[in-house]
Amino acid sequence: MPIDAANPVPPTYPRRSGMDQVPAHVSPDLIRSVGITYAPEFLANPQQFFIDLQTKQPPLFYEVGMMGNSWQATKHADALHILRHPEVFSNEGATPFPRDPNDYFYFIPQEIDPPEHRKYRNVVDPVFSPQGVMKLEGKIRKLANDLIDQFIDDGKVEFTEAFGRPLPVMVFLDIMGLPQSMRDTFVEWAMDLLHSNSREIMGEAMAKITAYLKSAIADKKANPDDGVVSLIAHAEIDGRPLSDKEVFGFVCFLFIGGLDTVFATLNNVWLYLARNPQIVEEMKADPDNINAQVEELLRLWSVTFSGRVLIQDTELRGVQLKKDDRITCILPSCNFDPEVFPNPTECNFHRPRKTVLAFTVGAHSCMGAHLARLEIKIALQEWLKRIPNFSVAPDFKAEYRPGGVVGPEEVPLTW
Repeated sequence: MPIDAANPVPPTYPRRSGMDQVPAHVSPDLIRSVGITYAPEFLANPQQFFIDLQTKQPPLFYEVGMMGNSWQATKHADALHILRHPEVFSNEGATPFPRDPNDYFYFIPQEIDPPEHRKYRNVVDPVFSPQGVMKLEGKIRKLANDLIDQFIDDGKVEFTEAFGRPLPVMVFLDIMGLPQSMRDTFVEWAMDLLHSNSREIMGEAMAKITAYLKSAIADKKANPDDGVVSLIAHAEIDGRPLSDKEVFGFVCFLFIGGLDTVFATLNNVWLYLARNPQIVEEMKADPDNINAQVEELLRLWSVTFSGRVLIQDTELRGVQLKKDDRITCILPSCNFDPEVFPNPTECNFHRPRKTVLAFTVGAHSCMGAHLARLEIKIALQEWLKRIPNFSVAPDFKAEYRPGGVVGPEEVPLTW
């Protein structure tokens, strides 16, 4: 039965944590504590960690970790199955962000399963559809070049601060109708929410986001504009206005999702290119292949995971999964599945077309995927035109924060 997003109540799915809360149906030989998102091995080299999951762990295992217990799926085919069957693997209650149970809301449309899910997506589809985002191409190209103008003559730059963060975040804030003056504050809140292993710090960040967005929504209701926050604040579904809870949950989900994913992806890609000039040369020699180049770089440098909660018993790879179990698709590892991508660690811009799990698939696929791909494409095109040769110090050691969006803290480039 569909949940009532206008009158949200906290889900009753258990959030298990620790060995003493491993369900009886979980086979002991499938229990692991590999420390996904926070172990020293992960933080030392996340990409290698994801690659190693393909060979060092079962394709489906039960992780007992500090952020909760969950099944982990690393095979591409399993992820496709999980993400395409919301009637078994539900999004309700699967989002890990803490919320006040006395002021609960759903992250919309992420936590709303079909068929209601599509009604919410229809509200913002005109903005985030392929046709909608192409209207932003000129603005994104100008912004990319304006940013490059500020440091190109210096011969060096700290990429994450000067380009990787401002390009996608500034575009996103314009789309949302939120103030650019708050950019760094917004990113700080998102970092605390997405990259802290402390439920307390996450809760404090969520409280700040909540207070700000409620104020911003009230302002948009009183003073409509062309931004997405205003669009949602004045939207209707099935002939009725969205409730305050629906509006807030919708805006909040977009706000969190839009501040970190493309930022982290750009940082990963540019560090990789700085360390692999032969890849840059191949890209420059074949500019018409840019779309395939973007897809392959997204495959190599996916940054997010996708969690679900089972709403009925099922079987996967001969393993019994039970109602209320949680399961996470480790999308970056799925993209190194050799059964789908031969020689998966190799960068090959001429691979046969396969589904790259960078932005998930199925009904809950990322609404911002088209925008993200366009931003990455434009960023690569404009950067390589103006800074065709760049590098990072050979002894540079990237540092990574724990959390569910994976990217280096700094990327110091020279040319």
